[in-house]
Amino acid sequence: MKKVLLTASILLITALPATANAQSVQAKPIYNGQELAQNKVKTSPGTIGQITNYLNDKTGKFITVTGHGLAKTDQSEIILSITKSTKIIDSKGKKVSLKKIIEDKKTVKAFYDPKITKSLPAHGEALKLVVQKQDFTGINGTISEVNESGIVVEGTDIYTTHKDKIVLHFADKAQILDQNGNAIKVSAIKPGMTVKAFYGPAVTMSIPAQSTTNYVVVNLATKEVVQEEAVGTNGIITNVADKKFTVIGNSMKKGGVDYVILSVDENTQIVDQAGKSLSLESLKSDVRVEAYYGEMMTMIYPAQTHAEKIIVKETEHNKVEGTIVSLNSTKKDQLYINVSSDQNANNDVILNILKDTKVVSLLGLGTELRAGMKITAYHSPMMTKSLPGITNAEIVIVTFDDKVVTP
Repeated sequence: MKKVLLTASILLITALPATANAQSVQAKPIYNGQELAQNKVKTSPGTIGQITNYLNDKTGKFITVTGHGLAKTDQSEIILSITKSTKIIDSKGKKVSLKKIIEDKKTVKAFYDPKITKSLPAHGEALKLVVQKQDFTGINGTISEVNESGIVVEGTDIYTTHKDKIVLHFADKAQILDQNGNAIKVSAIKPGMTVKAFYGPAVTMSIPAQSTTNYVVVNLATKEVVQEEAVGTNGIITNVADKKFTVIGNSMKKGGVDYVILSVDENTQIVDQAGKSLSLESLKSDVRVEAYYGEMMTMIYPAQTHAEKIIVKETEHNKVEGTIVSLNSTKKDQLYINVSSDQNANNDVILNILKDTKVVSLLGLGTELRAGMKITAYHSPMMTKSLPGITNAEIVIVTFDDKVVTP
């Protein structure tokens, strides 16, 4: 497990310049339309994001800005014509090359004339591009986990189209909106909802990566994904031995067990989440899977049966191995884990044992957890920045108990 403390880096979304107060009763003359253009910028809509397309031909120069609107009614994506009147500057007012902005993938605030087309994306005329001091990136995806401090998102990077998974911590003044642009509370967000979120510039090198977000749009109307109508287990492969795969997790809605040993042969269908066929080599320890099987299985513990279909997901990197230590500082339903059972306290963690936490003993001792036991635990990617870090345990496997006398 990699535990990297994220130094929160908040992307400041600055407000539009306020309209200047009139200091004289005498109207100022307008020279070459410059003052009129300046007033238009002050009252114009805007989009903040990256330039995702550039066209320069006989019809003119055009850019596509993809990100989010500065106001509720502004465009999240817009195609803008670049004219001789378009100002392209940095945050200090210094002129910047459009080519340089595109090459460096800089974040810009694009202000445009309110007269835009009704097409998708809309077309309009750029009045001003302002290069931001801090850049950001974004993700479109599905929320797999949520708590009061942030969300875990699995999806596609908005600008690179690469598949991604990231832990996003809410900034202190983060805008959290629904699909209609209305502010919502974190309590309204549920796993399975789709989301568009922007984050950065700082991103950790951990797996999954972590960052800070200050702009999140959640689709509260997302329909729940219905699982396949079959008996099975949604969990993690915790052991592989001679074409037998131990899976621990949650049973499917139609039925199944949370701890099962599956035999796999040429009749087992192995696919990824897109339905593409995979080889037996894709089934490894620490890989998340949806395993489907028949209702007939052995009457022993753990149950054993033949796998009819296995859907391979991502490899789970949030895993610790160590010894449970008794400490007065831990609360009820918390375990202090001496990771690697060594003398280094800097890599230790505290696990919250929730009602949904699966506890399995390879020694057949039930679900009791106590000091001295050696365990393997899979946990949430969301962890506090404290030392030791605190996180929620998903699966805890007891591998050794010093109170048990082996023959």
